[in-house]
Amino acid sequence: MNDSLLARVRKLLAMAEDPACTAGEAEAFTVKAAELIAKYGVDQAMLTAGDPAADPVGDRVVTIDPPYARDKAGLLAAVASPLRCRVVHLDRRGSARSHLFGHAVDLERVELLFTSLLLQAAHGLAGSPVPASESPAAYRRSWLVGYSQAVSARLWAAEQSAAAGTPGAELVLVDRTDLVELRRDETYPRLAKMPPRRLRGSGRVLGYRAGQHAHLGGPEVSES
Repeated sequence: MNDSLLARVRKLLAMAEDPACTAGEAEAFTVKAAELIAKYGVDQAMLTAGDPAADPVGDRVVTIDPPYARDKAGLLAAVASPLRCRVVHLDRRGSARSHLFGHAVDLERVELLFTSLLLQAAHGLAGSPVPASESPAAYRRSWLVGYSQAVSARLWAAEQSAAAGTPGAELVLVDRTDLVELRRDETYPRLAKMPPRRLRGSGRVLGYRAGQHAHLGGPEVSES
């Protein structure tokens, strides 16, 4: 990401990460940053379409610390998929390890957003009181799931809007995604879909609402 754009996105993210930021302010920051990040991703994809070596498919392992490491890994997947990266969840003994695949530009975008969204989620959870009748852990897990779902929906919308405004982008982006999935499947030829989770907490609605206001700059799989 070029230095001037990166500086603008980081500034917007820093403002949204401030606990004093209101929901309305975060929403305004969100719209601008999501547009910048999505447009940058499409522009770079088009620039390197004729030279795959200019933006190769890469990978990195991300370690996510507790508490709620599995749910934070779900947020990583929620950010990665719209940005044309793919995640394979490895082990969850204490910390969660996830193997992230994507083109260099998209890996950078994912890491930038994920780091910020983790901090924003922490602020949101701290300000969301747990009902007296519920387990704090169950409530917070369901809150994080709702948060991740809202973030993912908004990122999909931003990416699709950016692609729609660039002639020929959709085919280029499909080809790039196919290359990422090929690299993932070559690395992990035997993948199993994660079973659906059964969450008891009531925090999903409030988490989703928080995710709709979070500032933003497919199915999950696990190793079998």
